[in-house]
Amino acid sequence: MRLNKYLSEKGLCSRREADDWIGSGRVEINRRIALLGTPVEDGDEVRVDGRVVSERKAAHVTIVFNKPVGVTCTTEARVRDNIIDFIGHEQRIFPIGRLDKDSEGLILLTSDGDIVNTLLRAEHGHEKEYLVEVDRPVSDGFLASMQRGVNILDTRTLPCKAWRTGPHSFRIVLTQGLNRQIRRMCEHFGYEVIALQRTRFVNIELGNLQLGYWRDLSAAEMRQLLA
Repeated sequence: MRLNKYLSEKGLCSRREADDWIGSGRVEINRRIALLGTPVEDGDEVRVDGRVVSERKAAHVTIVFNKPVGVTCTTEARVRDNIIDFIGHEQRIFPIGRLDKDSEGLILLTSDGDIVNTLLRAEHGHEKEYLVEVDRPVSDGFLASMQRGVNILDTRTLPCKAWRTGPHSFRIVLTQGLNRQIRRMCEHFGYEVIALQRTRFVNIELGNLQLGYWRDLSAAEMRQLLA
């Protein structure tokens, strides 16, 4: 088994994060610094930061969290107000994707590194729905332009759904995740985002989950999410 897959299956990190650990020399196999692509054989002793990786494979967990503004979606313990310390889960979990520090709402976290790439792969077109408040009245022309696609970050955003929910607010459904995409799209047309909340990821909805709280995904939700 490839080393990055081995680490992700132990619930330590995603495969991408495992590659970063290996590349920085934090992982050893049989007391020797491992290299990218190194296989793990039966009986090998794997260590991360000098600590032996347990042979016991814990049951994976995936949770949905209602992230408050100010919490940063990173596993780096040195970052103040990081999402991992805020949740304080008993298992080692990591976020699936990101939600800006200035935004709030639904984000999934998991201990299963194998599902992360599946859920984030762009060609799967997974829907993410947001409620957006802006600094001036939302016009029909603005919404139509947002739906057609906007030129930002040296590319054009994919067509999307958007509809008004109030004089200064609208909902938008994206199938991609460019850096600060909604804020940049709005800025292109002279709008400033005042508040941004993610309310849905594919079939998982925020519902009545209170801000700052989390819950486990049900088996049925997980099956539908991965279908």
